[in-house]
Amino acid sequence: MKGTVYKSTGSWYQVKSDNGKFYDCRIKGKFRLKGIKSTNPVAVGDVVEFDLEEVAEGTQGVIKKIEERDNYIIRKSVNLSKQTHIIASNVDQVFLVITLNNPPTFTTFIDRFLVTAEAYDVKAVLLFNKIDTYNEDEILEIKYLAKLYRDIGYECIGISAKTGKNVDKVKEMMFGKTSMFSGHSGTGKSTLINNLEPALNLKTLEISEQHKQGQHTTTFAEMFDLSFDARIIDTPGIKGFGVVDIEKEELGDYFPEFFALKQGCKFYNCLHLNEPNCAVKNALEEGEIAWSRYKSYLQIIEGEDDPYRTDIYKK
Repeated sequence: MKGTVYKSTGSWYQVKSDNGKFYDCRIKGKFRLKGIKSTNPVAVGDVVEFDLEEVAEGTQGVIKKIEERDNYIIRKSVNLSKQTHIIASNVDQVFLVITLNNPPTFTTFIDRFLVTAEAYDVKAVLLFNKIDTYNEDEILEIKYLAKLYRDIGYECIGISAKTGKNVDKVKEMMFGKTSMFSGHSGTGKSTLINNLEPALNLKTLEISEQHKQGQHTTTFAEMFDLSFDARIIDTPGIKGFGVVDIEKEELGDYFPEFFALKQGCKFYNCLHLNEPNCAVKNALEEGEIAWSRYKSYLQIIEGEDDPYRTDIYKK
């Protein structure tokens, strides 16, 4: 039988078969994908082949093959630096939910996420949430950030998952597609999804006042069929985002504003570091490229882990 993985707990997988019925499935023995050292060989969104077998608890499935993926979102595992974790696969678009200060989402995290989306061919949209809670100065900062990323080419939408502001715009973009929602814990992913589809009634928790961090409400990635011809993948809150399997020589290609300038560099293999006549460095000095983006580029190329508590909005 063939089906799509809707939920992954790491040891068990809920698979929706082509006939619309859900089966609890597991993996038999060692199951590894070529070239991917992943903590989860099977991810939500995977199309799999599985056999059914009768056990004491009833009918269960055994996954025997994963179809080739169109794309996927991957990051370094939290505790195993040499291992990776595939968050979801076969995604039409990913919405990154961002909050300014409750909890803070820094540009380092945004940029790492966008680099991975570019590298693995997933369209990314930035949702600046909780705009109903910001004062005038904070609104200006949101506008600054939104302009920064719009100028690069990313779609940015200011929303309030709580009041419903601009949620209809998000909904329109989701028709006929599989959309993944990601971001730090506490940015309002579950509240937003509940606003989009109240029948799901996903669990939400308040922000921890002591640390201004969200509390995890989603434990496992899970996909849901929605009532308006769309599928949504809700993911656990991500604290840091480690970039995976991107060579130094190709990293600049996943910063669109760098890629647009690379033909102007003196050397075809310019890393935009200390090389003479670098078009990217020249644009940086002229203010045509954001310093926060260049700093993110440097941290990735130097192999630094995501500095979750480093604010680098400004030069």
